[in-house]
Amino acid sequence: MQEFAFELALCAHLERPDRVVGRQLGAAVHGRRVADVVCVEPGPEFDRRAAITPETIPPLAIESRVGPGTARSVTAAFDCHPDRARAVAERAVELGFFERERSGSSTAVRQTVRYPDWFDSLVGIENKPDLDRPGDLRDQLRIDVSLGVFDEVVLATETYVTGAHLNRLPAEVGVWRFDPETGEREVVREAEPLATDEPGIELLDREPGRTDVRPATVAEKRRQRRRIAERAYGKGWRTYDLPDCARCVPDAAEPADHADAGLPWCEWKAKLVRPVADCGPACPAYEPVDEAERDDAEADEDEAKETEAEAIRARRSAWEPDPAGVARRQSGLGRFLE
Repeated sequence: MQEFAFELALCAHLERPDRVVGRQLGAAVHGRRVADVVCVEPGPEFDRRAAITPETIPPLAIESRVGPGTARSVTAAFDCHPDRARAVAERAVELGFFERERSGSSTAVRQTVRYPDWFDSLVGIENKPDLDRPGDLRDQLRIDVSLGVFDEVVLATETYVTGAHLNRLPAEVGVWRFDPETGEREVVREAEPLATDEPGIELLDREPGRTDVRPATVAEKRRQRRRIAERAYGKGWRTYDLPDCARCVPDAAEPADHADAGLPWCEWKAKLVRPVADCGPACPAYEPVDEAERDDAEADEDEAKETEAEAIRARRSAWEPDPAGVARRQSGLGRFLE
């Protein structure tokens, strides 16, 4: 619970109109590393990406041999099972990234727009509120530093950071001390830039007397960086549903600058809660929301086809919930080949 509340408070603190923040994102090339928080700094082509879709474009669609020129057969354009290829292509069509054409008895697709180079940098943040219970922290940060998928790696903690703590961490890792109750953040140590444009080494497993590693090429790292950024754009960090309890009042969240962030704040407990684990009839303060009142309150929102979380995210970050789209016009095909 402590880490969950800490993580949400940090995400709310980092979110701003010129940035995209994601949470719990796969950050490994070959292994199973998951980054707690990722900050994506937009690049010069960000508006072109935002115009396509507010959701995550399937990585296989981006990495396929489908381009904005001549339409290609679905099964020939993907390096995966034909059923998987068709499913990914169909999803890309739904999102407006592909358009479908008939080619004889088979289906062909083409991109509606060339996928842009839309992000500038990625900052990976590992949350460890209590440094006295480090767990696998050292190995996790060594993976991030030696792999070099992120431009910078930071450790965020609530603990007072000593010299002994710093000495146990890779020198490249920045350190923040963050207080989730006040929203104050102190930079204890600046992060050093990592070599994202060079090959990396990924730690896969460690046992007494043995360490398994695997190299990652520049192309593999570039692909994973794009996947992380794309997933962060589509997923964001509000991956929870607010409880249907009258005592959950996001607008009362503390500190004051988090009150408009849509956090699961319980007035009775006066703290952030984990909705699935902490809320429901088993809680002595549980007060279910009247269904009729809730339906009336949400009617206008439903008509606008925008959930409360989407409205909050659109207001507080660079994410665009309702893009104009990039439907291709045959007569103007050349402008998509620039």
